[in-house]
Amino acid sequence: MRLVVNLPAYNEAEKIGQTIKKIPRQIKGFDEVFIQVIDDGSKDNTAEIARTAGADCVFSHRLNRGIGITFRTAVYKALENGADVMVNIDADGQFDTNDIPLLAQMILNGEADLVSANRFGEHSAQNIPWIKDFLNRLAAWIISKFLNYKINDLTCGFRAYSRETLLRLNLPGDFTYTQEVIIDAIDKNLKIKWIPVKVTYFTERKSRVVKSVYRYVVNSFRIILKAIRDVKPMKFFGIPGLILFTGGVLLLIVFLFFYLPELKISPYKNYLLAGISLLLIGLQFIVFALIADMIKTSRKLSEEQIYLARKNLYDKKTNR
Repeated sequence: MRLVVNLPAYNEAEKIGQTIKKIPRQIKGFDEVFIQVIDDGSKDNTAEIARTAGADCVFSHRLNRGIGITFRTAVYKALENGADVMVNIDADGQFDTNDIPLLAQMILNGEADLVSANRFGEHSAQNIPWIKDFLNRLAAWIISKFLNYKINDLTCGFRAYSRETLLRLNLPGDFTYTQEVIIDAIDKNLKIKWIPVKVTYFTERKSRVVKSVYRYVVNSFRIILKAIRDVKPMKFFGIPGLILFTGGVLLLIVFLFFYLPELKISPYKNYLLAGISLLLIGLQFIVFALIADMIKTSRKLSEEQIYLARKNLYDKKTNR
């Protein structure tokens, strides 16, 4: 059994060496702990320091490509490196590396397919900006309600993945991946668990992902909206469609209530026009829901073929 500990890094020369040296090399249930670093086009000597500190594999992007693509690279490299379990942890040391066995053990015991650290559980995140705390909790609550699945922490990158989960994940985004992975895993009926951990945010550190709160919110909203559209198309299009359709029917009933006694359209034409408009728009949404649901069925079949091809490829590479 091989545990691959992955560290995504961008200009982390100051911290990455210390973080790598703190990663436990002996973990119960694993024959080997393999440290992998994905350097996302750093302009400093992150890669060299990672190698010196003991990383077993360091892969560098030529250019800075974003955390979403970096994670995608990490998944493929972990599979190439024979991962039975992959734990992804930030390179800056904000998470305690001693929590790695806690996450990995749940995968090893078969209790979960994906285990995420929970920054909002029994341990309060130290020095977390209030806006980040609020937005993360709000997003988790909204998605939980929409997908009918309790989500404790939607955006934490400190997670453990089984090999099967790595093979099944589909990662189209480049801005980020944390929200999409949770939504995708729920859609695939993978078992997700959250473990409360301690995390310390460094007040002097600037986020590599959040350049501005506005940009982060807009991009995250777009990603989440797209993901839930693909996962729950009937709900996404169908509920607004039914609401609009019902509103249109009610307005037409009101129009008929006033029209039939007098047989005059002009005084009540606004009811008629609004009712017809809502009815037509509602019908369009319902049609969209049916079409999107058919596309989802087709996508599921395609994803299964991709999974089988990916499994065959990496099984051959690792002689499984």
